[in-house]
Amino acid sequence: MMHRLALRLLLCVALLSSAARSARAIEVRVSAQALERTLRTQLFNGPQGRYYIRGTPTSPCYVYAESPHVTFVEDRIVVHVHAKAKLGTALHGTCIGVSLTTNTDVSLIPEAEEESIGFRDARIERLSESRELNFLLEPFLSHQIPTQMKINAATLMRQLLSHSAETTGYALSLNQLKLHSLFVEGDSLVMDADAALKVD
Repeated sequence: MMHRLALRLLLCVALLSSAARSARAIEVRVSAQALERTLRTQLFNGPQGRYYIRGTPTSPCYVYAESPHVTFVEDRIVVHVHAKAKLGTALHGTCIGVSLTTNTDVSLIPEAEEESIGFRDARIERLSESRELNFLLEPFLSHQIPTQMKINAATLMRQLLSHSAETTGYALSLNQLKLHSLFVEGDSLVMDADAALKVD
């Protein structure tokens, strides 16, 4: 019991001394699965995990994307989605036209934006063979996906630290976070930042 109390006291002193100094550099690694979860939560949150680019779940004609999958390739983040469409004219509750199914890919470069993980240089790697479908997919891939993948890292860290008192006995809070760089390294998105923590 005394040993555990001494250990906690040492931890507290170490945390307090580091928190008392100015913001210090930290490195955080973010997995592809974490980015994928963000994308599913913020964009692919419709019925059956779909995002309707045109129409609704009850429309006879529609275009939707589903099943996002995030990977890292060299220095880029690649988002793969499955798209399905019924293009044509709605007549008596039926879509008169063509049905199309395709897999599409867009790649992005991560970019530090103050407290947030952002993305730039959206490059469409693969599209369908239908010009009509591509007309709808291109803005979705190059604008919607990068915007909805953006993560406020400070907010996320504050949420994680909000339960620190229950798990460690110390209330940890984030006073400041500034991202300096983001880059892909192997199977992680590496975030270099300055952070200031407070311990109560």
